[in-house]
Amino acid sequence: MRKLRLLALAACAGVLAVSGCSAGGVTEALSREPAKNPAILMANVDAKATNVDVSTIVSATVEHGEVTTGRLVSDDEKSAKIPGRIVNGSWTASERLEPGTAYTFTVRATGEDGEATQLTRHFTTQPLTLAQQTYPAVAPLQGETVGVGMPVIVTFDIPVKNQALFERNMKVQAAPAVEGSWTWFSAREAHFRPRTFWPAHARVSVNLQLNGLPAGDGIYGQQDQTIDFTVGSQRITVVDVAKHRLTYSVDGTKQKTIPVTTGDSGHATRKGTKIIMEKFSSIDMDAATTGVDSEDPGYYNIKDVRWAMRVTNSGEFLHAAPWSVGSQGSANVSHGCTGMSTANAHWLYTHSRRGDVVKFIHSPRTLEDRNGWTDWNVSWSSWTAGSALTS
Repeated sequence: MRKLRLLALAACAGVLAVSGCSAGGVTEALSREPAKNPAILMANVDAKATNVDVSTIVSATVEHGEVTTGRLVSDDEKSAKIPGRIVNGSWTASERLEPGTAYTFTVRATGEDGEATQLTRHFTTQPLTLAQQTYPAVAPLQGETVGVGMPVIVTFDIPVKNQALFERNMKVQAAPAVEGSWTWFSAREAHFRPRTFWPAHARVSVNLQLNGLPAGDGIYGQQDQTIDFTVGSQRITVVDVAKHRLTYSVDGTKQKTIPVTTGDSGHATRKGTKIIMEKFSSIDMDAATTGVDSEDPGYYNIKDVRWAMRVTNSGEFLHAAPWSVGSQGSANVSHGCTGMSTANAHWLYTHSRRGDVVKFIHSPRTLEDRNGWTDWNVSWSSWTAGSALTS
């Protein structure tokens, strides 16, 4: 019995010995690194795709690797490259697509295995007519210096139904920063203004990323735009209708007082805050353009009116009126315009710019909404309520 027990112990020792030798091999096998995979690239446009929606933001992602470069360029204009950027290992275009255009998209990546991989896609976007694209015209103009009351005005040639989507892609930044909001006057026109007048000497940038953006009803935005403009000094003109007097101030300091005449009892000049919309060194003033028939006793047609600045759509200007110098400072005899001597009108013209504020006070007649750039006659709560993002 003792002999059998010794043999059993020897056998166990042998098993343990064998196990001990193989344990090292198992540990070595487990410590080996897992196999490294090649990169797998994927794009959100198919190869040889046609009628790709112009609202598409082309992008590429990768599995088992990192994107290293991306290039999206139209085939017919090799210089027409759409920029993009790499974020979190993927490439995304920074702009949408042009209609009826053939593109080549090339993206490269490096896999976990260290090997480079390339993906190429050739595709064509949907064709669009001009009637299927809405173009945004912007005021102020690029590089313009404007007054502190100048609103940013975007006018579309075709109505925009998806106003909230468009507004999200219409950015206004100012230095110094301001609190501001868009309001939609109609499906074709949107205005942006700060809560109070622009700070004097502010720098403003308007960035519209609307190209290819769906406007609704099969219409798409046409052309991205960036408009940079500067605000000048704070120039405020106050016209006291009752006292026949104009006072011009810069940055809070009075610069000049000018005797004027405004609208007579039948054509009272409207009270309210107006903005200089246009400037003309010379203009012909025909009452017919304001709705006055040529047979009307109040009709007029005056050629070569000098130093004229428009403040309403209905035809109110500040201008030279040498024919009424005898009444300037003492009586209101015009058809609604603010008249002054030629010398004073020239002085005011040269010291004013588009976007300057002109406040009319002590008049019995109220300025109609949107008769000109009447943005500053609206309370802030009413103004922000006109934003498509209010809800």
